[in-house]
Amino acid sequence: MGESFHEQLRIDSRFLKSDRRLDTELVDKLILQLNRIYPQILTDKEASKFRDLDVPTCIRLAELLSHLQEKGEEACREFYRALHLHVEDVYFSLPTRLKLRESGDPISPIPIPTERHVLNDHSPFFFLSCFSVAVGAALLYYYGESKQVSGSSSTLGLAAMGLGRKVRDVLIWYTEDGK
Repeated sequence: MGESFHEQLRIDSRFLKSDRRLDTELVDKLILQLNRIYPQILTDKEASKFRDLDVPTCIRLAELLSHLQEKGEEACREFYRALHLHVEDVYFSLPTRLKLRESGDPISPIPIPTERHVLNDHSPFFFLSCFSVAVGAALLYYYGESKQVSGSSSTLGLAAMGLGRKVRDVLIWYTEDGK
């Protein structure tokens, strides 16, 4: 992104001054954002000067832009941030943004992680088998204590045939205990 925010604001100033979408209400929102969030950029006295409704909006905006350019790089960056927050359509139609979009350069580069962190490297079948065991245990708990289900112990004994040795021992133990 070779250009600084200060340089971008200098380029975008003409567009911002001529854009009719920046009405009085939006300019006031931008001024209040800069004043409330960043009082070191725009003091209360300066904010009240730029919010004076007796002065036409185009003149107030032009004075605000020149004031921010005098304040430096951080003030210009925060103006762009406030513009993006409150008037997104104007922000994305700025000449510098259009130029960045056409060139393919990202506005703010996102670091690409070089190392991939894998939380679970097991297959979906592992998940399904764990889920099945949990459902089976829940069914055992739910139906194991009721006397209404007849033949549940024989069903559990048959279900144990296809399982591993440890699980089979637990199921057989559970079915023999219930009798």
